[in-house]
Amino acid sequence: MKVTFYQPVHPVLKKYIEGYYFIEKDDDHKPVRYLTFPDNYCIVSACQDVSVTQDNGRMELSRSLSENIVIDFVFRCSAPTEIFYKQSVNEVTLYFKPLGIYHFFDADDRTSLEENIQLSDFKDISNAVLKEPNRKNQIEMLENYWLSILCQKDLKLAYTILADFETELSIEEIAVKNKITRQYVNKISKRYLFKPASEFRKIQRFRNVLISNKKSRNLTELSYEHLFYDQSHLIKDFKELTRISPGKFFDNVDTEKNNIWFFI
Repeated sequence: MKVTFYQPVHPVLKKYIEGYYFIEKDDDHKPVRYLTFPDNYCIVSACQDVSVTQDNGRMELSRSLSENIVIDFVFRCSAPTEIFYKQSVNEVTLYFKPLGIYHFFDADDRTSLEENIQLSDFKDISNAVLKEPNRKNQIEMLENYWLSILCQKDLKLAYTILADFETELSIEEIAVKNKITRQYVNKISKRYLFKPASEFRKIQRFRNVLISNKKSRNLTELSYEHLFYDQSHLIKDFKELTRISPGKFFDNVDTEKNNIWFFI
């Protein structure tokens, strides 16, 4: 199964979309199974001619006998999920940066987002993109669609809180800084980032360690560089989010690979 990841070509889209990947159906019928781990992206996928079943912590995809387009959303990934492709499929998946997806739909919470995406032209555009044989044309079609529905919004407070989450400030200190209550910080986080503030920060620290591990394997350095209290704190969070220790994780996952985002 061939998978290729791209960052947006258009500079405006780069502000809101981390990237997207295409999976291409091929003649290799070998099944593919992998684990994907918690992140803070909003993920939107379109799969062509598939049957999808989901259970607790597991998603299985197989080719369908009938033509269809299946749209899937992942707004809150907080535990490892097993992905199982029984056969290769045609798929396009986009990773929106935190808050990014709100600049494309007239919505202000998860429920209205899902409704807007389902009612939008995304399914038809995805079907056309996946039927297009030329990759350059696929990318142009996909990016032109998102640019055509771009409606930049004023989310100043949400972006300020998002930036504060990357600092050493406590939730209480973030609330004081922004002249709001701790409860309102959590309300903003749940509404726009799809999870409580503490959960978002835990996952963000985890993801930052994965990126930094390309340069360093020293857990003590990684702990202090990414706002963990100490190495024990890093190990504890890693085990909660991946079910294994960071040492075993990095032994089994090559973070130097270009397509590592696909697996983590």
